[in-house]
Amino acid sequence: MLVILMEDQILAPQQVCQSCLLADSSGQPRWRQGKLRCGHMISKITERQADQYECMMGFRIANIE
Repeated sequence: MLVILMEDQILAPQQVCQSCLLADSSGQPRWRQGKLRCGHMISKITERQADQYECMMGFRIANIE
């Protein structure tokens, strides 16, 4: 499950990505084959940390399993 991380909030991608020009046709992040296509991966601090990405719009997205 993808979530948007803000300073003091966790948001569903639907709340942010619907207005993004880089989102797919359903207003979701471009997520394919386990990778965010509209952003880049951020280095993990620890192995137990969820995969995190920074989208081209500057938001931090985490893949929570």
